[in-house]
Amino acid sequence: QVQVVESGGGLVQPGGSLRLSCAASGSIFRFVTMGWYRQAPGKQRELVADITSSGNTRYVDSVKGRFTISRDNAKNTAYLQMNSLKPEDTAVYYCYARVPVGEYWGQGTQVTVSS
Repeated sequence: QVQVVESGGGLVQPGGSLRLSCAASGSIFRFVTMGWYRQAPGKQRELVADITSSGNTRYVDSVKGRFTISRDNAKNTAYLQMNSLKPEDTAVYYCYARVPVGEYWGQGTQVTVSS
């Protein structure tokens, strides 16, 4: 059974940093892409960043230069380093891991940026 387990959310002051982790396991297929979406209250879910197994990345414009996604293929684990956090980054962050036949989601982790 495929599991996607994320961790690392919390409360941080504006300008602070957090690192999210996402560990995927249990698939007979290779995890081609891993990444995060986020959803703030009253807003649609949006892609934050993702990374392919070959290391190609993409980011939503609002986090470019502040967030960095990386990946350890041997551990099927992705990381999202979030720096210079802003109140507008407050949301539930959902990790996903995509295989050729579908995708799997984590339970979500709350990130709150507030003074």
